[in-house]
Amino acid sequence: MTNNNNNIESILITGGAGFIGSNFIPYFIDNNPNISVINLDKLTYAGDLSNLKEIENHERYVFIEGDICDRNLVEELFVKHNIKGVINFAAESHVDNSITNPDEFIKTNIFGTFNLIDVARNYWMYAPNNYKKGYENCRFHHVSTDEVYGTLGETGLFTETTPYAPNSPYSASKASSDFVVRSYYHTYGMNVVTTNCSNNYGPKQHDEKLIPTIIRKCLSEENIPIYGDGTNIRDWLYVLDHCKGIELAYKTGKIAETYNIGGKNERNNLYIVDTICAVLDELEPRKNGKLYKELKSFVTDRPGHDFRYAIDASKIENELGWKAEENFESGIKKTVLWYLEKYNK
Repeated sequence: MTNNNNNIESILITGGAGFIGSNFIPYFIDNNPNISVINLDKLTYAGDLSNLKEIENHERYVFIEGDICDRNLVEELFVKHNIKGVINFAAESHVDNSITNPDEFIKTNIFGTFNLIDVARNYWMYAPNNYKKGYENCRFHHVSTDEVYGTLGETGLFTETTPYAPNSPYSASKASSDFVVRSYYHTYGMNVVTTNCSNNYGPKQHDEKLIPTIIRKCLSEENIPIYGDGTNIRDWLYVLDHCKGIELAYKTGKIAETYNIGGKNERNNLYIVDTICAVLDELEPRKNGKLYKELKSFVTDRPGHDFRYAIDASKIENELGWKAEENFESGIKKTVLWYLEKYNK
């Protein structure tokens, strides 16, 4: 499909069948009647087309199965759809997998990002600092993670100026991709923006991740595995709040700036487990009358497990007017309800 309507522009969203991308695309299409979305996704274990059922036949949506490392394919998409913007979600992101298979992470997260931004540069620009006519406002938005900053002690927050100190092959590959994007601004004058987010949760997350795992284990009456002593702390961000922040940064963020998006919802893993168990006790009590939290079990901590992440989101709040609408307690209830419907089908 190519759009004959001159008022409609096409943007390329990569990794759109993954957790955050599949929440973002329906929201973005609804919110932007003048934009078509071309979704390029390799459909690895993390991508699931059923996450996009609600828009699969939408007139302003096209899905292409493919790899961001495939330069010919990416170039063809730019030409065929006259791509005027990129939002790059595509990434290998499962930390445990990065420990056992780091090569895939290096390939997709570093080379894939380079491939995308280099094709965009060639398509939009004649030369450094010289955009083609009609492409002056084209933007490359890179979606990254707070894990590039490493770990925090018991106090303090990550800001946009925190030095990078990645501790896993995953976070090292994301840090590298952030630097590739940064270099394309400083070298070529490309219109880029980067967002780094804290831990997302909500509907459509892969079953292996912490929150879906807790819910699944509860419902199947299995032990709930908790790394170490359960005191590792994350700053939790409801996925739709993140999507709204990405859209804002893509549309109104300053060129070459980084924006940290965080929920101001620091919770340790034990609290996460206990809260989900309490919500399930209320919504779907165990048949034997016991409490779900009795299923908790502690397992050996993973190597290089960062103790605490927390983001200072005041820059995107003050400069772009973003604000998280959900706190953890309101967001987790919506999340559990969504998974109950999924797992009880």
